[in-house]
Amino acid sequence: MDQTTSKRILVVDDNTEAADISAELLELHGYQTAVAYGGLPGLDAARTFEPHAILLDLGMPGMDGYQVAAALRAVPDFDQVALIAFTAWGDVVTRQRVIDTGFDEHVIKPANLERILAAVHNAMEKREQTSTVSAS
Repeated sequence: MDQTTSKRILVVDDNTEAADISAELLELHGYQTAVAYGGLPGLDAARTFEPHAILLDLGMPGMDGYQVAAALRAVPDFDQVALIAFTAWGDVVTRQRVIDTGFDEHVIKPANLERILAAVHNAMEKREQTSTVSAS
């Protein structure tokens, strides 16, 4: 069985079409997915879906991706969840803020599928290594 089969990825983006397409592409590569179309629904979905990784848009109305990431990082239950910023913003200030907020990867839209898959894989590996180190 492919190791991605049991991995759950939550896609949070206020652009419903982009969120749905991202989720479908990830499913085609063996991941289980769920979609939320905003920050607050994303937090709710994270609690119920218990994802291994979250592909998170930054520029959303209401609760933006930074606020979602900060809220998740503030709860120990979500320490192992890999966070991938998925945004059109790639400037220096955004890149630093992404790091400071606790994201594991930063993918700039539009991104090809290989880049998204690599970011998801790398982010989950980073989280797994962090949990292994902190558990020892």
